Amino acid sequence: IGMGYEVIEGPEVEEDRYNFEMMNLPKDHPARDMQDTFYITEEILLRTHTSPVQARTMEKHDFTKGPLKMISPGRVYRRDSDDATHSHQFHQIEGLVIDKNITMGDLKGTLEVFAKQLFGADREIRLRPSYFPFTEPSVEVDVSCFKCGGAGCNVCKHTGWIEIL
Repeated sequence: IGMGYEVIEGPEVEEDRYNFEMMNLPKDHPARDMQDTFYITEEILLRTHTSPVQARTMEKHDFTKGPLKMISPGRVYRRDSDDATHSHQFHQIEGLVIDKNITMGDLKGTLEVFAKQLFGADREIRLRPSYFPFTEPSVEVDVSCFKCGGAGCNVCKHTGWIEIL
């Protein structure tokens, strides 16, 4: 979308330390139980999010050469029962910016451009405060419903919004 982000992909079969520990989810963290992970061995698993790509990239990035702006799209896996809103395998995209003087306003502006490019110029976004142990502050993102324009319909469960991030 022409915003200077590098697209970086990583392994779908991941090490436990990148998927959990480097995301501030140590071995005894309750989120591991909630994620219902597909373990291959005790230390190897199918990644449950694309965040491990960020950890690997931060390890390698030379910050003396400038800031880091990246997105990491990819497939992720969880032991969810498949239904209308859940799947054991789905696609996820995450972004990361490390630079000086970055604000929540920068994040909101980036997400607005992203949503309008992906879903149409008439889309609005809504940020909802949330908690993730690996980001602070944390938000979830909704986009105004593409079918009803935010008025409420069966697609958006009559809320006018669809969660995208």
